[in-house]
Amino acid sequence: MVDSWERARQVLGAAGLPPGHLAHLRPLSGGTYNTVEELLLCDGRRFVLKVPPAPTVPGLTYESELLVSEAEFYGAAAKADVAAPRVVALGSHLLMTACPGDPWNGALTDTERSTLRTELGGQVARLHTMTGPGFGYPSGALGPLASDWRTAFTGMLDAILDDARRYGARLLRPVDDVARALHAGYEALDEVTVPSLVHFDLWQGNILVDRAAGEARIGGLIDGERMFWGDPLADFVSLALLGDIKTDEAFLAGYREAGGRAVFDVPARLRLALYRGYLYLIMLTETVPRAADAAQNRWVQETVAPELVAALAEIEDLTT
Repeated sequence: MVDSWERARQVLGAAGLPPGHLAHLRPLSGGTYNTVEELLLCDGRRFVLKVPPAPTVPGLTYESELLVSEAEFYGAAAKADVAAPRVVALGSHLLMTACPGDPWNGALTDTERSTLRTELGGQVARLHTMTGPGFGYPSGALGPLASDWRTAFTGMLDAILDDARRYGARLLRPVDDVARALHAGYEALDEVTVPSLVHFDLWQGNILVDRAAGEARIGGLIDGERMFWGDPLADFVSLALLGDIKTDEAFLAGYREAGGRAVFDVPARLRLALYRGYLYLIMLTETVPRAADAAQNRWVQETVAPELVAALAEIEDLTT
């Protein structure tokens, strides 16, 4: 078994940082795939080290080379002047700076929450101004980037549907029925012509809130490993996880004020339903290779599975 301290010292040394100055190391919780550790140096500098699982560990098809995608996200976020970690070194591990704050939780007043959601909307709008050389995952996990969004996204859907078949995921509807329902909405994907930066995992646990200056501010958008180049609208799914972004007036106000476009016409609603379907397929399928416990499986079946069915029903309603 690899000693975490020795591994951290080796990574620091390879990055040109003094390995002997490592003062403290602690594992960070919340991740479901990579191992994540915080490194504290004697001079007070904080870094985060991500270590991928061994190649023999089962996972989803798109999860290959996730750290490549994460580094891509942080590089683009820096150009967009968005609060996020900065990449220090990328090899078999990812070393990055640590952002201030703690994961967003319920300990916020209504005023703080509204202010933060507005600030978040502005930061996400800036993220969406960043564009890539093509559509899809920059990791190459599903092949090279595509020249059009329909090709890229339907390939992403095909991959997770194949994973669902391979792992025997419980979806409430047969996998082939799910695939047919999703297919009915594909035409709406043709409206997307610019490959924008999409984080796709911006639930509250990946948004840090910093109170160091006395008031709550966004400290950083973290865990960008599931990013892709695609439709900005796709980010609205995790930003309103298991909910409806159209009801988040504070976020949408900040997003639009910063230049983001948020229109919910029929094609946009179709695409949102497709992206909800994709995320919920991931959440349902990953429980198998992750060997989720009984409580997690129960929550996923009772909470996420019906949301997948609802997304499919919306596609059917909008296309008939």
